Parts: sequence; structure tokens; C-alpha cells
Amino acid sequence: MAAKDLYEKDLYAILGVKKSDSPDAIKKQYRKLARELHPDKTKGDKKLEERFKDVSEAYEVLSDDKKKAEYDEMRDALKSGRMPRGGSNPQGGFQQGGDFNDIFGDLFGGGGRRGPRRGQDLQTQTTISFRDSIYGSEITIRTGAEPFTTRIPAGIKDGAKIKLKGRGAQGDGGPGDLFVVVHVTPHPLFKRDENNLLMTLPVTFTEAALGADIAVPTLGGDDVKVRLAPGTPNGKKLKIKGQGISRNHEQGDLILTIDVQVPQRVDGKAKKALEEFAEATAEFNPRAELKQRSQA
Repeated sequence: MAAKDLYEKDLYAILGVKKSDSPDAIKKQYRKLARELHPDKTKGDKKLEERFKDVSEAYEVLSDDKKKAEYDEMRDALKSGRMPRGGSNPQGGFQQGGDFNDIFGDLFGGGGRRGPRRGQDLQTQTTISFRDSIYGSEITIRTGAEPFTTRIPAGIKDGAKIKLKGRGAQGDGGPGDLFVVVHVTPHPLFKRDENNLLMTLPVTFTEAALGADIAVPTLGGDDVKVRLAPGTPNGKKLKIKGQGISRNHEQGDLILTIDVQVPQRVDGKAKKALEEFAEATAEFNPRAELKQRSQA
């Protein structure tokens, strides 16, 4: 938390305690929130990560008697329109004016004096293929005089941001960081749902009706066989275990959605065969209950 922004924060509200609460009550509340918001539980949720930082910073001040007293004094003075500069006047109030850096820096023992500033953080973008996003790849980045290569981790999602420590602008206090926003181009066949790959599998009417063993391509390049049961309806989903994305020690699956294709034109033997099929299955009427259900 930047010292100059401290006065704008209601640390009691952030921590969910009252100004009159005891140190033990404050500690108990902090431990409760810390367990709930710990990064190991929130699993990359940026909002909850920021909430965890705010709670930790609030506790840093409110758990220290001296910092808490100074914070309370500062907030009271600022609410009343006075601006403290570290000492009280003979009437017990605060003098107008003063340096905010001196005021708020004292809360952290800095006395307002700043050390050398690190360099500015930078941001760039890169675009990779869907396949490279699943299996990982190396990219070359050019942000300064000399380009460098970095690894894109396997399983990265579209829009994810990679932090490269120390690759930002130079400063007296050291370099800043470089953030790389990764864009992933769509794949013509596969889509992604967390660790699963999704694919629409076209099949013929006869394959769906009679059943069939069908070769299905995978992102890795090899085909896998899937068995279609007789009477498979359009839109049915089938799962091929272990053919999805490997990420965070978990292996996803390949989820197939069956798309029964009907030929646009039928003639000759095919037409005759279908006519015979229609006659043989005349008792099957998929619309038999439509009228009854429409009157419900």
C-alpha cells in the first residue's frame, strides 16, 4: 500500500473490524480472512488476490499499536479538514499544510525519505497458435536493443498475462518488470473449455442409425477410435478420456458433439433404399405425441 494513499483507505472496513475491537479480535478476524483468501485456495482469481493483499496490509497497520494510533489520528484530522504534519499545535490540534510523504511515510518508519526508484513496468503483446498454447512454445520478444527468448507455458489461455521479472525499464533502484499479454488464434477444429478440448464430429445418417467405429483426429496428430452406438441421436456428447489439455498436473478430455449429416440430394439406389427403410419403419413416428403435448 503506497503511504500517500493510506488516508483514503478505511482499514477497519477492509478487515471487517471496529475501531474499538481488541487486538485479539483484530488478529482473529485477520486469520479468518487469511485462510479464506489465501492464494492456494483462490487459484488465480485476481480480485481475491487483491483482496488478500488489502487485508494483509490493513492488518500490518492495525496490529501495531503505534501505527494504529497514528493512523487513527491522521484519519480523524483529515475528516475534520485538517492536514497533519507530524506535530500538534498548542491547542491540541494539527497545523495546516505539511508534506504528505512525510506524514504517511512515518507510519512505515520511512520518515518520508524514499530510496532509489525501480524502473517502470512495461507491457507488450504476442500472438501464438492454438497448438502452441496447449503444448507450450518459445517466443522472441523485442522491447529494447537486444531481443530475447522466453518460454510460453503449456496450457496458457487466451488473454493471459505473463510476468517477466526484471525485463522492464531500467531505474536507479533496479529494472521494472515486463508483462506479456498472450493472444491465441482460434483452431479450425478444436475449441477449449478449461482443460477439455471440444470438437464437433460429423457422422452419416447410417452411422448414427446402425452404429459404427469412427476414427477421430486429435490435436496431437494421432487418430483414436470411438464407437458409435446404434441409434445415436444428433447432438449426443461422447468423451474420450485423456485426450484434452494437460495443465497443473491434471489431464483433460476430448468432448465430441455428434452432428448427424443428411445428404442434400438422394437418388438412384440410395433413394430406393431409403424408401424401403421408410416403409420398414413406418410404425416409428417421432411426432406421435406432439399434438397431445401441445394441448397440455
